Amino acid sequence: MRPGMFWTVARFRLNGSKMLAVELAGDTIRALNGSMVAYDGQMTFKRQGISGGEGLRGALKRRIAGESMTLMEITGQGTVYLASEATEVTLVPLNGETLFVESESLLALDGRLQTGVQFVGLRGMGTGQGLATTKVEGHGTVAILSDGPAIALEVTPQTPLSVDPHAYVAHSGRLRQDVVTDVNWRTVLGQGSGESVQFRYQGHGVVYVQPAERGGILEI
Repeated sequence: MRPGMFWTVARFRLNGSKMLAVELAGDTIRALNGSMVAYDGQMTFKRQGISGGEGLRGALKRRIAGESMTLMEITGQGTVYLASEATEVTLVPLNGETLFVESESLLALDGRLQTGVQFVGLRGMGTGQGLATTKVEGHGTVAILSDGPAIALEVTPQTPLSVDPHAYVAHSGRLRQDVVTDVNWRTVLGQGSGESVQFRYQGHGVVYVQPAERGGILEI
């Protein structure tokens, strides 16, 4: 930012549980393409394509990783209302932290935040989302989508957390994420939990899960 300039901050607020209202005062946000349902005031909308505003290098990384993200840039004065297929919206404030989120669960983010691709390898086995996820970092607000109200579960060194990949939405903090396969005699004999692949988180942070699964249970 050049000397003498200053950021205006978009104000994110929920309008019910399934709609996001963002008040703009000349500033910019990024949002899921096609998620605008109404606005007042003066707004301009610019589609950013699969790169999500990350440039050619970002687009290539997403193509290689199979992690697509189609966002639009919204700038203006007034209030814009955003929603996606009547799914629940949760606001996540970031104060210098990094949020890792499935691209399909990203509704909108403050224009000051930076996005990128985080390669996660075998984690993609659990969701069918490829070998990467989207990372959002900086200072600002992120609006995420979930099938049912998102639930924030705390992780500490004393209380690691295992999550069904189809229920995972996002996570933040100093967390180590591993893919755990529950292939043992109990599973073979039909006495296991039925959740043969799980994400396991250890460290300090928060994991957001939804009270529904995206698809069928994956077993290896």
